[in-house]
Amino acid sequence: MSDLRYMRPELLEGIARNTLKQYDPMLIMGSEIRSIPIEDIIESLGLSLEYQFIRKNGRILGETVFDDDYVPLYNAASNEYELVFMERGTIIIDASLLRCRSDGRLRFTCAHELAHWLIHQELYCGSGDTAAMLKSVSKSSDVDKSIERQADMLGSDLLLPLCLVKKAFYRVTGADRIEYLAQQFEVSKKAMEIRLREHRLI
Repeated sequence: MSDLRYMRPELLEGIARNTLKQYDPMLIMGSEIRSIPIEDIIESLGLSLEYQFIRKNGRILGETVFDDDYVPLYNAASNEYELVFMERGTIIIDASLLRCRSDGRLRFTCAHELAHWLIHQELYCGSGDTAAMLKSVSKSSDVDKSIERQADMLGSDLLLPLCLVKKAFYRVTGADRIEYLAQQFEVSKKAMEIRLREHRLI
């Protein structure tokens, strides 16, 4: 990747659209409005999803493994960390998020980690590092913040493809429109509101 500081939003939208079309063209071109099956899409790309407790403090929500390696994971039963062998292409989601399916955090974390796989392999492969989604990146370096912003943007593009969002938006009216759309796409109300504002729909 030539410039980690900036990737054009149009490029990220295109990557998301191509990824969804590769899984099922009707996700983009069909008339039906439905939430994006992000976990199924991840597995259709030959990636593995693992639900584990990543850290005791819950600070890391997701992690993408780019090289076969041993990854430290928290064992809640023994209250200890263990080194667990993970193959390249494994996306680890913190098991605590399984309790949060209804608020969109699990789905967004999956989409964020898939985004890392789609656009950051060149950066991470061979480095011995994993791409990790943190609860807060406020203390991270500018490069790390830029990488996480890119993954957030592409994650949003994957879960909320613009053509579907616009189609759904114009079919719904009323004061609770944003909340209804968020439920329809299985994302948080905040994520839906941000997406609509980005494209001046509200």
